Amino acid sequence: MALGEFKLFQFKNRKQIEKEEQEYAVWAFPYGDTQRERLCELVREIKPKASIPLYLASFLTCKELYERELKNSGSNEEAVDRMINVVKDYGNLINKKEMPMYLALVLADADVDENCKYPSAEEIHAKVQELTEMKKEKKKPGKKLLKIKK
Repeated sequence: MALGEFKLFQFKNRKQIEKEEQEYAVWAFPYGDTQRERLCELVREIKPKASIPLYLASFLTCKELYERELKNSGSNEEAVDRMINVVKDYGNLINKKEMPMYLALVLADADVDENCKYPSAEEIHAKVQELTEMKKEKKKPGKKLLKIKK
């Protein structure tokens, strides 16, 4: 048993813990279980062999990182650019090869309303391709300046 399971050093009462868990659940899926279920269906369609709990954990981590980047940068484009091109900063949290997929899901999730209608798997794959291309474009070396001989 891990030390965290005993909660020896947690100085919160049960009500505080329940309140924090409820706030997190509302942040993660503001439209409730329907939103969560639809996202899980989409993940099953995109990655049939994926472990849904693990995939959702990485998705929520990416969502949190994206929102932090959005807050710091102020624009969606800059936040997406930073998430895609500075993946190494998040390497211990999210597999860098999967970052475009998680980010595509986060962006799709951000556009969901109370109807909980997510884009199709094909649309997600197209967004992943677009994000992957963005990443490749940033890696291209810039044009070298020519030296003028005197």
